[in-house]
Formats: sequence, structure tokens, C-alpha cells
Amino acid sequence: MTSIAKSVLQKHLVEGTFEVGKEIGIKIDHTLTQDATGTMAYLQFEAMKLDHVKTELSVSFVDHNTLQTDFKNPDDHRYLQSVAAKYGIKFSRPGNGICHQVFLERFATPGKTLVGSDSHTPTAGGMGQIAIGVGGLDVAVAMGGGLFYLKTPKILGIKLTGKLPDYVTAKDVILEVLRILTVKGGRGKILEYFGPGIKTLSVPERATITNMGAETGATTSIFPSDEITKEFLKMEGREDHWNEIPEGTEEDYDEIMEINLSELEPMVAKPHSPGNVVKLSELYGLKVDQVSIGSCTNSSLKDLETVATLLKGRKIHPDTVLGISPGSRQVMTQLAKDGALANIISSGARVFESACGPCIGMGFAPKTGAIVVRTYNRNFFGRTGNKSAQAYLVSPEVAVAVAVYGEITDPKKLGAYPKFDFPKKIELDDSMILDPAEDGSKIEIIRGPNIAPLPDFLPLTESFGSVKVVIKVEDDITTDHIMPAGAKILPLRSNLPEISKHVFEQIDPDFAERALKEKPHGGGAIIAGDNYGQGSSREHAALAPMYLGIKFKIAKSFARIHRDNLINSGILPLTFVNPEDFDKLDLGDILTIPNVKQSIRDGIKPIIVHNKTKHLDFKVTYDLSDRDREIIVLGGKLNYASQK
Repeated sequence: MTSIAKSVLQKHLVEGTFEVGKEIGIKIDHTLTQDATGTMAYLQFEAMKLDHVKTELSVSFVDHNTLQTDFKNPDDHRYLQSVAAKYGIKFSRPGNGICHQVFLERFATPGKTLVGSDSHTPTAGGMGQIAIGVGGLDVAVAMGGGLFYLKTPKILGIKLTGKLPDYVTAKDVILEVLRILTVKGGRGKILEYFGPGIKTLSVPERATITNMGAETGATTSIFPSDEITKEFLKMEGREDHWNEIPEGTEEDYDEIMEINLSELEPMVAKPHSPGNVVKLSELYGLKVDQVSIGSCTNSSLKDLETVATLLKGRKIHPDTVLGISPGSRQVMTQLAKDGALANIISSGARVFESACGPCIGMGFAPKTGAIVVRTYNRNFFGRTGNKSAQAYLVSPEVAVAVAVYGEITDPKKLGAYPKFDFPKKIELDDSMILDPAEDGSKIEIIRGPNIAPLPDFLPLTESFGSVKVVIKVEDDITTDHIMPAGAKILPLRSNLPEISKHVFEQIDPDFAERALKEKPHGGGAIIAGDNYGQGSSREHAALAPMYLGIKFKIAKSFARIHRDNLINSGILPLTFVNPEDFDKLDLGDILTIPNVKQSIRDGIKPIIVHNKTKHLDFKVTYDLSDRDREIIVLGGKLNYASQK
């Protein structure tokens, strides 16, 4: 026996050896993109000048930028559709659903590998698939047949025993994991679930857990593929995609954590972190202005059928508004067919499109100073579309109780817990998923005026002469802090010069202008605390600073995906040898690093950084493989891939 994760990774291993901390290169079977990250990923794929994707399956989804307040989003959608048709990629049209929900329903396959340009790609781990969130350029390289490289992670076995009590859910399981691990405790690890408790969880419940495992910083999360997986695939008409992948045993893991499902109770993550978890009972009586149900975490058929049953015959509290976003067109259709949708509408809830919507600030922004309860995966500062809002993360069942009673309360007040049985068959309609053209050479790429060409990726200079510190930030800075989402900024994802004006806008509105001023004079540096760049996979949080002239970042530590995106963008990620040196640096300090190119090329470390302003030196280091160092020296992964 061996762990599921190790078994699947070793079957796809092409380069390296499976030794914790060592770099490996794996073959990728599937890729996914969504429209907020996909435009840049496909621009990068086009730059490789290939005529077809090399993967078994690649799917392009439109689920983020569906508000369409002007021409930008629909122009991007037409670009994405034409690229998909030309290069052999399936295209999921706007309105078909959230990428992770639709992928789970129609494409996820036990034992396959998947990389996606969205941090919640591990959702497919609920199906026994190794699914990893990465930057768009890593997806582009995988589509071109390139390997995906990662450091061999530790496997953390999470043993589930017992059975969830009524009104305690899969969301509470992952919130308990976050309470224990925090948003940093999963770094360098794969979370693999085993034990008798997994047999009590359906595929959508497992997917809720693997989806939100991303918030721990884990590489991915995974469940076995068993008879429960087989039944789900049978319902989806994909039973032939099933293969059994047995669960591991305690001897198969580097570390073990145990959770007794029977002892759990409803949990809640308080603002502004999914790791700020407490028992729901500690917040009883807190008045709530807005409730949102949906997202790739909690928008499955099971979730929304349960919500509909609980809402039947009830009305939303007059001081609270409720918005619901079904995860897919398939879910929406089933709700309509069996009458569940009518229960939702009759309650006074607002029903939104099957898309990400409010989860990434795309509409349904709350009022000033609002207390917001969401079934989503993130409650970062400003993510609701209103910086004054306070967002709390809960299960759908708790969200219904809050919407009905207008305050955080015990969901048992709603009465007997509704039992849900999956239908034996579900109406299947893939007409919103377009197949690529048989002959892509005849397809013309459609480009709107908002699609800007890629910038030049410049090779690493011999030395950093006089680089000014243009911002200093503390621990746990998210990619939402660096590159905000929302209806105003998301439409600019295909236009790097425009979106770069918004870097760090939420915490330092003058940052972009200040950084651009330094670009002709040696560029800028960013100083950061621990876990810098946690959260979304958005590579724009690296590409936009690169466009603004950022040469290097020095942090106490980096989140995995953001660190990889920095390397891909040609920005040097450095870490303090002595973390206390962070306190000695200030905004405006001038830093020099002589012979940096030679140091990186030859693997010399530590590196001495001289602070010209304060007349002091300090040591930094880096965690770069031989391949990473070559990418940095060449100026980024696109230059590297083109050369290879």
C-alpha cells in the first residue's frame, strides 16, 4: 500500500525522485482555465507558437467576468472561444457554471493529473484526482506538453472517524482543519483523507473539503476513489471514467491528524481570514445584513437542495438580504425540475447566474459597514466589493438559519435536518460546452481592443545598483491585497498596462505611481513578512509588479503559488536569513545587490544586500531549483519555455 497522492504522482513522474523537498517533474493529463486568468494564459500559449494542445483534455471556462458592464468582458469571452476552437480546447460558455463545479460533474477523473489557473483547482481531489492550482503560465506550458514541476510534498494523512451530527457539514470539517493548521500549516504538504469517516461523505462533500484545503497553503488535497465515487460518476453518465483508488493506511503518511466527525459542531471563520475559526456558538446573536450562498465551495446539488428544503415555507428576515448562486447550469436545471427553485424564490432570496459572482466581488456588494455571512472559501479584506464589510464563512445550513432569523444562531432552530438522496440519473445537457474545431488552422483569433500584447520579459541584470523599497507589508498579505478582484478591476486582466495601475490599491493607493517612477532608475523592491502572497493563483499579482519595474521581493516566507508566479515573471523571490532584519528596513530605503546574476546562475548563497540609506548589510537567501535559477536568469518562464 501507499498513499493515493504518492501513487498518482509516481505514475506521472518523468523527472526527479520522490523525495520530500526534492523537485520533481510530472506529466499533466488535464488543464483548466477560467476567464479571469485564462486570457493571459492563452496569450502566453500563443507566444509558444504551437498549433494544438498536447494534453488529454483542456477546458476553458467562463465564470468570473460574467457581469459585462461594458465591452471588455464579452470581447475576452470571444477571444477565449476562438482560441479554444483553434487549439483543441473545450469551451464552457458563460452561464454554464463555475469551473470547479462543472469540472467535477463532467470531467474529473480518478487517478489523473490536473493543473488549473485557479487556486481552488484541488476541488477535483474529491474525485481522487491530483489537482493543483497554479499560475496561468504553468497551465500554458502544460498545454504545450511541458512538465509541471513542484517540490515533493509531505503527505499529511487526515483520519476521519465517526459521522457528522445533524447540521454539522463538510464545511465544518474543513473549517476545523483550518482551525488546527491555520492558513500556513499546509505549506509543502498534500492533505490526504482516510479512515472510516470518509464513507459517510458524498463526492460533493469531499469536494467542499478539498476545495477549501487551498486556504491552508497545501499543494492539494485528495480523497480515495471508491463506490461512492462510482455512484456519483454513474449519476453523471460517466461510470466508464471510474477506477478504484483505495485509501491509504497510517503507515503511508509522513504526518497524521485525526478528526472525529461525531464530535464536531458548526464552525465559523471570522474576518478577515479563513483561518480565523471559532465555534459558531461563540457568535450567537450577531446581527447580519447580507447572506450569500454559492461559490465553488458550496454550490452543489446537495448543498442547494438542502437549502431549498430548509427555506420551504419560510421568508427571509426583513433586515437581511439573501443571494444564491447555483454552481452549474446542471444544478440550476435540477432545482427547477423538482420544484426546489420555487422554494428558494418564494423565500425572498435573490437568485444569481451560475457563476462565481459575489465570491470575487462581481456584484451583490453589501452596504457600508455590513456584517456579511457567506458560504464561500475566502473572507479577505475588501473581497466583498466593500472594504468596510466584515465577512464570516459558514455552511449553507447555517447561512439559511442566519437569513431567516437575521442573526447568527443555532441552525437546529430550523427543525429536523432534511435528508437528501442523489437522483439515480440527472438530466445531462452539455450543449453549453463547445468542442474545438476539427481543423483549427481555419479559425481566426478574435481580439478586442482591451487585449494588450504581452510585455517584454527582460533577462536578469548583472547587478542591482540602486533599487528603492517601494512598499513594506506585514504577514499574510494575500493576492487580493496585491491585485484586487471585483467588478472594476477584473475586466482588466487581459490588459497588463491598465491593471497594473491597481496594484496594492486597497492598502496603498499611491503604490503604482511610486513604483513606476522608480522603473527607469533601477526599479523597485518589495519587503514583506511571512506567508506573502497567500490566496488566489492570480499571476497578475506577479506580472503587474513586474510591469511596474519590481526587480525582487524579500519576504520572511512566500506562499507556494505566488512564489512560483514570481519566478515565472522573472522577479527574484528572496527570503531573510535572519527574520529580524525585516524590522531594519523602511519604505524608501535604497538597496544594492552586486553580482546578483552570477550568484543566482552559480547557486551562491547567502547573498549580501547593502542598504545604502542606513549603511548596513544583511543576508538573504533563496529556495530555487537549478531550473528555477535558469528561469530567473533568462527573465521568466516564457523566455525559458521558448528557448527549450
